[in-house]
Amino acid sequence: MSDTNNPGDKTQARPPSKPLSLKRPIEQGTVRQSFSHGRTKQVVVETVKRRVIGAAPAAPARETTPVAPATRVAPPPPPAAPRQAQRSASGVVLRTLSEQESNARAAALADAKRREAEAKQRAEAEAAAERERLAAEQREREAAEAKKREEEARRRQEEEARLAAAEEARRAAEEAAKEASKEAAKPAPAPTVSRTAPMPAAPTIVRTPPTPPRAPAAPAAQAAPRPAPAPAARPPLTARPASSEPRKTITADVRKPRDLNFMARPAPAPEPEPTAPTAATAARPAGAATTARTPGRPQAAEEENEQKRVIRRPGMPLKIITPPKTPKQPGGDRNRGRLTIATATSGEDERTRSVASFRRRQQRMSGHRQVEQKEKLSREVTIPETITIQELANRMSERAVDVIRLLMKQGQIHKITDVIDSDSAQLIAEELGHTVRRVAESDVEEGLVSDEPDLEEDLDPRPPVVTIMGHVDHGKTSLLDAIRKTTVVSGEAGGITQHIGAYQVAAPSGDMVTFIDTPGHAAFTSMRARGAKVTDIVVLVVAADDGVMPQTVEAISHAKAAGVPLILAINKIDKPEANPQRVRTELLQHDIQVESMGGETLEFEVSAKTGDGLSDLLEGLQLQAEIMNLRANEQRDGEGTVIEAKLDRGRGPVATVLVQRGTLFTGDIVVAGAEWGRVRALIDDKGENVPYAGPSVPVEVLGFNGTPDAGDRVVVVPNEARAREVTEYRARQKRERIAARTGGANRSLVDMMRDLKEGAGRKELALVVKGDVQGSVEAITGALEKLGNDEVSARILLSGVGGITESDITLAEASKAVVIGFNVRAHKEARESAERNGVEIRYYNIIYDLVDDIKSTLSGMLPPTLREERLGEAQIIQIFDVSKVGKIAGCRVTDGVVQRGAHVRLIRDSVVIHEGKLAQLKRLKDDAKEVISGYECGMSFENFQDMRAGDTIECYRVEEIRRTL
Repeated sequence: MSDTNNPGDKTQARPPSKPLSLKRPIEQGTVRQSFSHGRTKQVVVETVKRRVIGAAPAAPARETTPVAPATRVAPPPPPAAPRQAQRSASGVVLRTLSEQESNARAAALADAKRREAEAKQRAEAEAAAERERLAAEQREREAAEAKKREEEARRRQEEEARLAAAEEARRAAEEAAKEASKEAAKPAPAPTVSRTAPMPAAPTIVRTPPTPPRAPAAPAAQAAPRPAPAPAARPPLTARPASSEPRKTITADVRKPRDLNFMARPAPAPEPEPTAPTAATAARPAGAATTARTPGRPQAAEEENEQKRVIRRPGMPLKIITPPKTPKQPGGDRNRGRLTIATATSGEDERTRSVASFRRRQQRMSGHRQVEQKEKLSREVTIPETITIQELANRMSERAVDVIRLLMKQGQIHKITDVIDSDSAQLIAEELGHTVRRVAESDVEEGLVSDEPDLEEDLDPRPPVVTIMGHVDHGKTSLLDAIRKTTVVSGEAGGITQHIGAYQVAAPSGDMVTFIDTPGHAAFTSMRARGAKVTDIVVLVVAADDGVMPQTVEAISHAKAAGVPLILAINKIDKPEANPQRVRTELLQHDIQVESMGGETLEFEVSAKTGDGLSDLLEGLQLQAEIMNLRANEQRDGEGTVIEAKLDRGRGPVATVLVQRGTLFTGDIVVAGAEWGRVRALIDDKGENVPYAGPSVPVEVLGFNGTPDAGDRVVVVPNEARAREVTEYRARQKRERIAARTGGANRSLVDMMRDLKEGAGRKELALVVKGDVQGSVEAITGALEKLGNDEVSARILLSGVGGITESDITLAEASKAVVIGFNVRAHKEARESAERNGVEIRYYNIIYDLVDDIKSTLSGMLPPTLREERLGEAQIIQIFDVSKVGKIAGCRVTDGVVQRGAHVRLIRDSVVIHEGKLAQLKRLKDDAKEVISGYECGMSFENFQDMRAGDTIECYRVEEIRRTL
């Protein structure tokens, strides 16, 4: 039976286990997208977690050297004796360390221990200071919180007191209103006619015999909404007994309430008139309603009863006469006139204040007489060098019209879209009560490169970076090929190195060494300087049969400027004419003393052809690196330098980067000069893809959106927005520098006229340079700019990396320029366009051939030098007038010879009268080619007839001599 499931088995097979890999963990999810017309689509979204160095085990190292975990601290190197015994047991024979080397190694170990102790003490002191700072911040926070709680408690007490005062005032107003209502509801005495207010006529009082009580009405529970026991029947109402006191006259003063607080709140609404009889009204006698008022009844019902007249006659039924009602005026109470105290107290119905008026009074009583203004917020406004008015107003949270108003006060008329400078913006912001923080465009680069030193516990040993420098054809690349077992020199045109390369080599001890190969030609000065900046050790290669040359001296200057140690490698000792002692002696003139002559510079005699001395050279490099104690932090973002850059038609922009700090991973967003990109791939010196590159590791980086310049700093940034911000600023600065150097479009007419005046007669050779790598283009540009003088010069319109495109041909056609291709070729479209438009394209693969060709072209543009060669002199004896010919001078040759067509100069009284050419020369009547001294002849001049007897004629010849740069 096989391991697979049966075809009919419905059980689900166990999923296969995932293979182990070093890829980042990826989380997947699904998102449903909605489109128009009801269409949807389900998309799988992957989230790649950023890898954190130190959270996972360290990446596997190469087989040649084991790499310790990233989190451990590198132990101090063992003493020299055990290491020597271990190497001897492995089968590698090494020389015994000298006493000086042992002392140097012991001193290095002691220095390392001392630095570790100092770093530990420093870390403890920093930790103690940090704890003290945190404690002080905690105390300040507690004090601030206590003060805040006290402030809140005080505010809460004030609010409670205010609310209590408001509640007390409201209660007092309610009590006053209740007292006023009770006073108004008390039964008034018999109405009398007063002078102040007319009262209605008193109703007729008729006494009626008591009648038997009616049947009880329905229970109150059925008539009233709330259940209550039925009240007892009231006794019949009788007439008010006569009082012996005199009746009071009711006036406005008498009816005036004691306090006006009843106007503070609306009076209680009158009770609605019942539609059904209640138990109290059913038990009341019928005639009781006409006899007297009952305290507590509504005033409207009493007035209605007073207006009714009851007539009873014997033998006739009871008759009630109701007077006709007065029609109500249209408009209601709106035409009642101005409200006064008299009208408010003497009116038939009681007037009360409105709810809004009462609310305003309550606000005045509670202290809110004025509305509190909103507190103005003071903001920190960031102001760049230039800013628009709209943006400034938005940052201050102010209205743009207010900003324009302040500018108008300063005498400036602007629109909302106008741009103002930072000084004006600062004045406006400070006048509106905000604080200002001035920033410049260059602030976008702040914090891009961290200058903070790494902690000692985070540092791990790294391979040394060694730069090979020297004169051309002294065997630098051949020496490196012998170490790497490669043949790089065979691929270089002309047998010379024209590119800078970076490689890693394993030393005999197993440790890695990074080599940087630099060209030796004089044009590659910038390459050598760039290699010296990123190196730890400089190996100066000098040929034993050639000695110290100009580029050797230049390499020594670069090493001294970089402040790195120098190791001398005397190459080509296998040649019969080799003389190493000559090299040592010549280096003394440049302050280089080797060990064999009592100096400190290490020296090794090597041969790239036979391989002699290569192991000693590698051992010396390892010894120098151990003394320097080279270490770096791998746990931070990668930083490095662009060694070389090129444009590959298949892979796009490719930059050779030497990582100096941190670790560079695939997928990081990097910025290099004015270019940025996401790292798509990392390729080592052997052409293999690697997932990451640590310190001192050279790799080719793919993924830039453009070709960066050689020497640019490579920095990892957190996101694309930050990368775009930095590169846009750098690109703008680069354009401004180019425009300032070449004269941009913003030049004024005065500048153009001055340039024409200063460069009158100056000739320029316009060039478009395209190369294979950035370093070669930089070297060619620098070499061509040095050519020329005040009369002729080379002007480079465009320089770049990559093949010659059709746009380059268009630029060359418009500017009458020559296109130069160094190790590149023109595209098919560009080649056809050049042939069609007559644009010249020159191809080169050796840099000194290119420089010599351009130099000879500029030399041909120089005007030749004119030199005079004196031929002879003649004296005018007599002047003859010949018809149709003019004046002819009869002369005698006194010195030298006179030739036809030569230049002549007419001299009278030692003053030059005329310079020109000899038109005719006759001997007797025949034309003569020349007349020698002692003979007579006839002469005529071109465009000149004012000749006199006695004048001297000087004859000379002008020679043109070609000039060279």
